[in-house]
Amino acid sequence: MSPTTELLIEIGTEELPPAALQPLALAFTEGLRTQLTDAEIAFSSIESFASPRRLALLVHDIQTQQPDREVVRRGPAVQAAFTADGAPTKAALGFASSCGVALDALARESTPKGEWLLYREMRPGAPTAALVPTLTETALAGLPIPRRMRWGTGTAEFVRPVHWVCLLLGRERVPGTILGVASGRVTFGHRFHHPEALPIAHARDYADLLRSQGFVEPDFIRRRERIQTTVMELAATQGLTARLDPDLLNEVTALVEWPVPILGHFDESYLEIPPEVLIETMQSHQKYFPLEDQDGRLQAAFIAVTNLESRDPDQVRAGNERVIRPRFADAAFFWRQDLKQPLESYRTRLETVVFQERLGSLADKSARVACLARHLAPTLQIDPEIAARAALLSRCDLVTSMVYEFPTLQGTMGRYYAAQAQEDAGICEAMQEQYLPRFAGDRLPLGACGRTLAIADRIDTLVGVFGIGLRPSGAKDPYGLRRAAIGVLRILIESPLDLDLRDLLAVAASIYPAGTLSADVEPAALEFLLERLRGYYHDRGIAADTIEAVLRTGVTNPADLDARLTAVSAFRRLPAAVSLAAANKRIRNLLTKSGIQVGAAATQPQPRAELFVDPAEMRLGERVARLSAQVHPLASARDYVGVLEALADLDADLDAFFEAVLVMDEDETIRDNRLALLASLASLFLLVADLSRVQDAPRGT
Repeated sequence: MSPTTELLIEIGTEELPPAALQPLALAFTEGLRTQLTDAEIAFSSIESFASPRRLALLVHDIQTQQPDREVVRRGPAVQAAFTADGAPTKAALGFASSCGVALDALARESTPKGEWLLYREMRPGAPTAALVPTLTETALAGLPIPRRMRWGTGTAEFVRPVHWVCLLLGRERVPGTILGVASGRVTFGHRFHHPEALPIAHARDYADLLRSQGFVEPDFIRRRERIQTTVMELAATQGLTARLDPDLLNEVTALVEWPVPILGHFDESYLEIPPEVLIETMQSHQKYFPLEDQDGRLQAAFIAVTNLESRDPDQVRAGNERVIRPRFADAAFFWRQDLKQPLESYRTRLETVVFQERLGSLADKSARVACLARHLAPTLQIDPEIAARAALLSRCDLVTSMVYEFPTLQGTMGRYYAAQAQEDAGICEAMQEQYLPRFAGDRLPLGACGRTLAIADRIDTLVGVFGIGLRPSGAKDPYGLRRAAIGVLRILIESPLDLDLRDLLAVAASIYPAGTLSADVEPAALEFLLERLRGYYHDRGIAADTIEAVLRTGVTNPADLDARLTAVSAFRRLPAAVSLAAANKRIRNLLTKSGIQVGAAATQPQPRAELFVDPAEMRLGERVARLSAQVHPLASARDYVGVLEALADLDADLDAFFEAVLVMDEDETIRDNRLALLASLASLFLLVADLSRVQDAPRGT
């Protein structure tokens, strides 16, 4: 085993894109890990550093010498390598030549499948230092950089121009060239506080040297924790709390190397503007942390994180306050201008905004959503007129000055403008809730009106876009149909709401003018939704065969399907589950071969008790008749757990039936009656799911 030490790799650049900093650092770490592993160079861990002007890795306990490696290549079979008289064939000579040795230098290997020519070579390991430049270049080449830059007169390409490279193996500089820059043993500190070179004595000194002399915190996590702590402490001195949005915190961390928080204030008159506008301005435009009181009310103060320790902090504070003032003034102007007319007056402007060329304007879409909302209203127990009006107003804020300037506030501003126009409270709340859920794991709309709009709008989009043939393919989904489908399913399942997808799609399609949509739009959109449903339950750990067993019933009501899935998952934990699932497969096979269909739409013969011959079939017939009367009311009440628990008691009787009775009797009357008995039994299970689709092994889900 060769000695070990630390390896430092630092790439110094111009300011890296903030959003890309963490992904680049992670990819660089994993890329070098892969390179070292493939080269069989052992190490204990890799420490990652990332700041606006550098990506760096510190590899701990790395071997200074690559171990010797045995290279083994198998050539052609001996039978194919030599002729009958022992002369070598072209295959044997070609293999020896490719290995760079004479034919007689090759060994032979015997295996159960025959004897083969074999080449063995012990290759001495290279010094780690000799391999580092190539391994580093390869790791950098694999970084996720959509567009690489060139700089100067060289041909190297990277996300930003590279200014210095530091390669140290312990105390020794590793010679080499990375991205056109010769390696050195120095790093550079803060652009203003310490722009001079900092020589590094040993690779392990890297981080402490930058902290103590360079005014740089190179560790992204430690820098983020420092920002979070100092911002919270500064806010606490004012008796306030900072809004620490995680995305903003990461972005600020990626923008500074030596974070210093500064407290700023603005005119309290701006607090008359909706707080979301001020927060959006501070966070998105200025990268400031807004401050709130203990009750969560926005205050006329913020914290900016600067990238230096100023000799005159008051001047820095004044500069930040001066920058935010005109942005707030613009927001106040937009607010006053938008309020000069009620929200409804903006509807006419929607006629000039195209939703989709073949599907009309936003005004057309709002009208379709209003029709669908009327259909949904009784189920959601709201006034159809309220639902329709909410739909007609739902897009109006998109053409206001405020949302034009702050697109992320769509819905939020609609709620404020609707309230200012004294619209119904449910309508006001629906303006914002219609966009929920916006992403995976997001909260769902709580109000009935918001749920109505959220469902109606997404279903209209699905039907319209599917109907004109613009269906998602591969990773392309420009209209966000997958997200829309999951949103509908989550609302229907998790609320829950008693709505059928097939009915929703049919109603939505009927609203479009004749000839607009393709003939297969409803089944195609339904299959798309059901495929998303499979994914939804797969992510929740539900077994694939459980999902298929329930979907085979043909039910398209997500809330109903959810209840059935819960029941089947519970059933699979019962002792009788394995044998009953196997019996269902056997029953279904017998019925299929006899041309008997089972299901809600199937017309099937009923068994006649007087034709039962064997005691086992008499017993089973009596039990099926009693259970039929018992489980149908349970199924109507969607007590599917109760249905399957009741049917689980058939386990012993069903086993006895198949043990004693020959279903396919020579007597046609007896045979048909027994098949009718099995069909009636299968139909009882089908009240919940097609258990013939369930695998034999019991599962908890």
